Amino acid sequence: MAAGRSRWTATLVAVAVVLGWLVVGGIAGPYSGKLGEVATNDNASFLPADAEATRAQDLAGGFVDRESTPALVVYERTSGITPADQQRIQAEAARFAQVPGVIGPLPPPIVSQDKQAVQVVVPIDSAEGEQIRTVVDELRNIAGPDRDGLTVDVAGPAGLLGDLIEVFSAIDGPLLLVTLVVVLIILLIVYRSPVLWIFPLLAAGMSYSLAAVVVYFLADNDVVKLNGQAQGILTVLVFGAGTDYALLLIARYREELHRHERPWDAMKAAWKGAAPAIIASGATVIVSLLCLLLSSLNSNRALGPVSAVGIAATLLVMLTFLPALLVLGGRWAFWPRRPRHDDADPRVEHGIWGRIAGFVARRARTVWIVTAVVLAALAIGVTQLGATTLGQTQLFTQRTDSVAGQEVIDRHFPAGTGSPATVFTQQAAAQRVAQVAQGVEGVASVVPLGQRGENAPPDPNAPPKVVDGRVQLNVTLADPPDSNGAEQTIRDLREAVHAVPGADAVVGGFTAINVDTADASVRDRNVIIPVVLLVIAVILALLLRALVAPVLLIATVVLSFLATLGLCALLFKYVFDFPGVDQSFPLFAFVFLVALGIDYNIFLMSRVREESVRRGTRAGVLAGLAVTGGVITSAGIVLAATFSALAVLPLVVLVELGVAVAVGVLLDTIVVRSLLVPALAYDIGPKVWWPSRLSRSHREGDRAGAGVDRA
Repeated sequence: MAAGRSRWTATLVAVAVVLGWLVVGGIAGPYSGKLGEVATNDNASFLPADAEATRAQDLAGGFVDRESTPALVVYERTSGITPADQQRIQAEAARFAQVPGVIGPLPPPIVSQDKQAVQVVVPIDSAEGEQIRTVVDELRNIAGPDRDGLTVDVAGPAGLLGDLIEVFSAIDGPLLLVTLVVVLIILLIVYRSPVLWIFPLLAAGMSYSLAAVVVYFLADNDVVKLNGQAQGILTVLVFGAGTDYALLLIARYREELHRHERPWDAMKAAWKGAAPAIIASGATVIVSLLCLLLSSLNSNRALGPVSAVGIAATLLVMLTFLPALLVLGGRWAFWPRRPRHDDADPRVEHGIWGRIAGFVARRARTVWIVTAVVLAALAIGVTQLGATTLGQTQLFTQRTDSVAGQEVIDRHFPAGTGSPATVFTQQAAAQRVAQVAQGVEGVASVVPLGQRGENAPPDPNAPPKVVDGRVQLNVTLADPPDSNGAEQTIRDLREAVHAVPGADAVVGGFTAINVDTADASVRDRNVIIPVVLLVIAVILALLLRALVAPVLLIATVVLSFLATLGLCALLFKYVFDFPGVDQSFPLFAFVFLVALGIDYNIFLMSRVREESVRRGTRAGVLAGLAVTGGVITSAGIVLAATFSALAVLPLVVLVELGVAVAVGVLLDTIVVRSLLVPALAYDIGPKVWWPSRLSRSHREGDRAGAGVDRA
């Protein structure tokens, strides 16, 4: 009778939890499709306040009535621009000026020296924000398609931004759909059940809805600056990590169903056994991601909290909503392979991993030495990584309109035309600064901003405009504004004009923003990576109550990270034919690979410690590997596959990050966690738990394990 009441109580609690979460999901669900409304993709706003380009941007506001972002409409006829072409261009330029958001009047069209191209500079009000895409689309509609041998493209900073916004606007739909399909397929393969896959997928969707509503209000109230990159990573991170946690809990629940007759009792035991590892894993990822708050770039500082919110929401859902669903599902949820109450040893269901554990026991030292050498050899490929700033024509995996237009500009104009660097200097030193700037290699021309305004044609006889005792010089670069050559010119230009006495010169513009962003990325990498390693070491030491094991785990994950970078460098260069990686790539790859990679070692070693208390260290290593091998490998495959979904977005930086996380996670789960870590722990024996009491415990399992090793 008491058992019946207890069963009904457990069922009512589970029903109440499920219904409560469904209400939350109904409220939060719509916000998952509204994140794009509160996202921003203005690179300049991501710069630190003390960056030189930021100070230049502040000064520029005094020289214009409205700040603008230029679109460059480029016409090309390789046989030469005809009078009819010129008439068409004049007519369309007049229509460009009438588009809402365009700042008129427009400067006269610029004809290239070879007479094969014409460029129309169309300043767009920067206040348009995300709506700049609408303005760019209208310019493209007016220009129309190529015809009669005359090509037309809309490029420049505004054209590039419009293309980027279009790419990120696809995140809410295609990326989410691809992620869902990938997770569904893998769950069907893992569970081979027409029912069980529903529970983790439903819980992951609930996690994403909860994370989305929190992030939406944080971004809407300017607590964080959400951008398209963070939005895309949030999607794959929540579904990937959520499915990982679900796999771990479900695997433990299945074990306990063999030991307990009632699902409620089995879930209590499973939750008690799996929750500490899941919480420690989630906490490690959250704290590692929050280390991005130390970044000097607003874009990085936003990615940290946004991703941390996603992991926190996932932890909450997976430890409450999912257990309730599983209790209600009971044994029939596993149909047709329903676990029976038979007190079977959980290792019986993991035959292949039992054999792998036996192999590790027989060849422990050989296994860890060989795997370490292989990973170290892969790490040599890091020398081929080539971190740089990707140019506009290198940013996309496909040829966009802005890329095609930039290629035309590169062929026929000084590449910096339409997106000049700006130098702000004291009026008394302006002439000297202009002379010095003109002498810098890579500078095509230097023209002061005249009284007639920023949209007037250059007039060397017009008096310069003076604001608060300063003059603005527009410096056209010889190289494309987003190229490495242009960035070096900006560095040389700054060094030259800063040396002019009394000038107090400040250099800004599109290229200067890229330079300051790259410098900030290097600084962030050097500061944040050591902090993340320290934080993870502390968490592992608290979880495992040891010092040797945490050092061992961190060393293996760092080795895996370097091997991943080396392998990815070779893949990017020789398989994908990418031009390089962005300056931010090493930091993002590190944070995600180390934070997520350490997860699998936490899952393994927390179970190894649990088994070591009962069996002895060496026997505990083998039991832990045998029991967790299948579920951790499945979790790694899920996470790798979900991050691979980033490849549906045609941006090189996100494709590279997706590939890097996928490759790194597979290395962690298949090589590091399956072979390197167990072999090291087995070879070291009880001392791996030093200085805890467990390191001084020599049980029968340790002696037996040592005997297997000697054999």
